[in-house]
Amino acid sequence: MWGLVRLLLAWLGGWGCMGRLAAPAQAWAGSRGGPGPVLLRNRRSWVWNQFFVIEEYAGPEPVLIGKLHSDVDRGEGRTKYLLTGEGAGTVFVIDEATGNIHVTKSLDREEKAQYVLLAQAVDRASNRPLEPPSEFIIKVQDINDNPPIFPLGPYHATVPEMSNVGTSVIQVTAHDADDPSYGNSAKLVYTVLDGLPFFSVDPQTGVVRTAIPNMDRETQEEFLVVIQAKDMGGHMGGLSGSTTVTVTLSDVNDNPPKFPQSLYQFSVVETAGPGTLVGRLRAQDPDLGDNALMAYSILDGEGSEAFSISTDSQGRDGLLTVRKPLDFETRRSYSFRVEATNTLIDPAYLRRGPFKDVASVRVAVQDAPEPPAFAQAAYHLAVPENKAPGTLVGQVSASDLDSPASPIRYSILPHSDPERCFSIEPEDGTIRTVVPLDRETRVWHNLTVLATELDSSAQASRVQVAIQTLDENDNAPQLAEPYDTFVCDSAAPGQLIQVIRALDRDEVGNSSRVSLQGPLGPDANFTVRDNRDGSASLLLPSRPAPPRQAPYLVPIELWDWGQPAMSSTATVTVSVCRCRPDGSVASCRPEAQLSPAGLSTGALLAIITCMGTLLALVVLFVALRRQKQEALMVLEEEDVRENIITYDDEGGGEEDTEAFDISALQNPDGAGPPNPGPPARRDVLPRARAPRQPRPPGPSDVAQLLALRLREADDDPSVPPYDSVQVYGYEGRGSSCGSLSSLGSGSEAGGASGPTEPLDDWGPLFRTLAELYGAKEPPAP
Repeated sequence: MWGLVRLLLAWLGGWGCMGRLAAPAQAWAGSRGGPGPVLLRNRRSWVWNQFFVIEEYAGPEPVLIGKLHSDVDRGEGRTKYLLTGEGAGTVFVIDEATGNIHVTKSLDREEKAQYVLLAQAVDRASNRPLEPPSEFIIKVQDINDNPPIFPLGPYHATVPEMSNVGTSVIQVTAHDADDPSYGNSAKLVYTVLDGLPFFSVDPQTGVVRTAIPNMDRETQEEFLVVIQAKDMGGHMGGLSGSTTVTVTLSDVNDNPPKFPQSLYQFSVVETAGPGTLVGRLRAQDPDLGDNALMAYSILDGEGSEAFSISTDSQGRDGLLTVRKPLDFETRRSYSFRVEATNTLIDPAYLRRGPFKDVASVRVAVQDAPEPPAFAQAAYHLAVPENKAPGTLVGQVSASDLDSPASPIRYSILPHSDPERCFSIEPEDGTIRTVVPLDRETRVWHNLTVLATELDSSAQASRVQVAIQTLDENDNAPQLAEPYDTFVCDSAAPGQLIQVIRALDRDEVGNSSRVSLQGPLGPDANFTVRDNRDGSASLLLPSRPAPPRQAPYLVPIELWDWGQPAMSSTATVTVSVCRCRPDGSVASCRPEAQLSPAGLSTGALLAIITCMGTLLALVVLFVALRRQKQEALMVLEEEDVRENIITYDDEGGGEEDTEAFDISALQNPDGAGPPNPGPPARRDVLPRARAPRQPRPPGPSDVAQLLALRLREADDDPSVPPYDSVQVYGYEGRGSSCGSLSSLGSGSEAGGASGPTEPLDDWGPLFRTLAELYGAKEPPAP
């Protein structure tokens, strides 16, 4: 059982608080584990408090920090002390005999603030626990070894210019890794090292504020403030850290615009058209962005009539442009005032206004050569249609503004009058017709007239002349469309057949009302009733029209009420048709009545089409068959080699010597006399084709015919085969050796016994052959 445990704090030199536990200890048999009553007694033990080790200790190592002792230890050396837990054996070691605890290295509280350990006394011989293990804590005592740092620095902040004193700019925060619960190692105080007298900082919170009023961005836009944080409450010996705060003054509209000069002078030529840029004006404003945007205006009415001013896309410059055409001869200069005003004005800074400025502008108009000017911007003329050529249409006039007495020459641009309907007098601008005009063909003629100075052809101007062709009653009325209608043969008298409409091409308003009238009299087959609105109704009379196969042609007379009146005659076609009970047409044409019942026109057309198709197939079949028969026909005068001849009988083989004379194939002498001249080569195509000789009439015997054709083929060098292997029974000619073939050899046919020339003259190449050929059989014994 644990007894008295003493802990000696060598460095601190203090003891932990010691006392006795009033509660009885649990029964513990120790090492006597045998039957018997268990003795209970009060256990004496330490009340463990927190023990401290100073961090970053740089003294001699190891350092004694305490001692463990049990009252069962009699000093006999039988007790062994053990230490387990965090850092046991590495950071903390214990003397097994004495129980002294040492720290082996310097500790850093910022890495680990405390260690939890277990201490126990055991028997050295048997390692049997003498008392239960006891837990205690060793804390690392903090020292001021970490300076304050600003984790978010450096800082950037913005504050409006002209801010009041005490305006909050930004808050800076420093952190100290030391223990804030022990001493003043982590107690920080903020001060301004650089940035006075413009800014200040709260010592406790680190809030940076403005220290002076009316800081002007235009004077200094950016400030660099250095803030220091010092621990130990700012006292001497404390550690410190610093950071920078870049403070930028944001712009406010505290500066009015100002023209750099009081008078601006510009010049512009009189030919400058509306919208031409005259010049630029800029009022200076040291503010930025929207605070520097300006609007320009012309104050005097004299200048606003001839010129206008607007702001450019960036909102800084004023663009002075021409508003209306200028005339040097009328006015040579303009003077007016221009005002520049800020578009955005902050009411808080009105005391620094007014936010506008005025400058004077003088614009001089310069004289320039001008083209002729027409008296009117555009001309509208009119001429009646059908007038004779040379009819006066109108007149245009132009003058030279620089020299009114200068002559002008007029002409019509060809592309504006491609049909050459008008002409113009070059001297006075009189326009006349060249051909009669027709309003119904073209109502408007748009001409472009060119006026050119005689002294300078480059000075020319154009004007549009619109000529309207006036209408006259020169067109007779006519039907709006060709009318081809029908009426049922069972229609009742007075039935409306068709509404006929008339059309008058003359302009409406020229008494162009059209009247229509049909045939009159009792014999009229149809009645035409004028509706007095340019139309008429075609009616079936009370007496029905007699039925007939041909349609009726109803004459219609049309006339208008113009001066002079125009009239014409038209015809309306009316067919009398058989109708079904529902009123639809059954048949109207004569061929429909003559057709047999039950067979329509469509059926007849289908039958005719089928018959024509069958006839075409038959003709095609006959033509193909005839062509095939002609291709298979063999004429006598054709070459036998170009045809395939089929025989039903077979030859007698090698023993059949009567069917054909084979000697013609064995020896060229049997094929007749050779042609004069050098022999032709049979292995290549001849360059010059031998002329084909006319064939004599062939013999009646087939064998003679074959022999004749074979001889012709052998003598003709222009026929194939070329570059081919030829096999002949006769193997040579013109040599003293004669033929080497056994077919014509002398041994079999009884010919010459050998060559006429000596065998030794054949040379070394034929020596072996000569020996074989000249060898004589040994005489018979």
